[in-house]
Amino acid sequence: MLDHEKLDVYQVSIEFMAIAIKITDNIPRGYSSLADQLKRAAWSIPLNIAEGCGKSTVNDKRRFYVIARGSAMECGAIIDVCRVLEIDDMEALKQGKDLLVRVVSMLTKLCQFC
Repeated sequence: MLDHEKLDVYQVSIEFMAIAIKITDNIPRGYSSLADQLKRAAWSIPLNIAEGCGKSTVNDKRRFYVIARGSAMECGAIIDVCRVLEIDDMEALKQGKDLLVRVVSMLTKLCQFC
């Protein structure tokens, strides 16, 4: 197992990414840019966590965790847009938002303590 795989925040971000992909599958054609943005931001979270975990200096780690946190916040905003546009079922959007709240909380603590 790689170091980043041991982090709860990484595991939760992977779980969110799977939900985000399902949400994007339900976004109508006219909103393809929204789907693309959600995919890219959702992928960015675990990828930046993994890269940050692999860095040797505290400042490098923190930089990647901050980027991952920003991507999680972006995903939260996209989910809000999907909710307003009534894209996808509300349960999937709620589940995604709940996971993002956990991810942001954990990344905020990682940024403070690394």
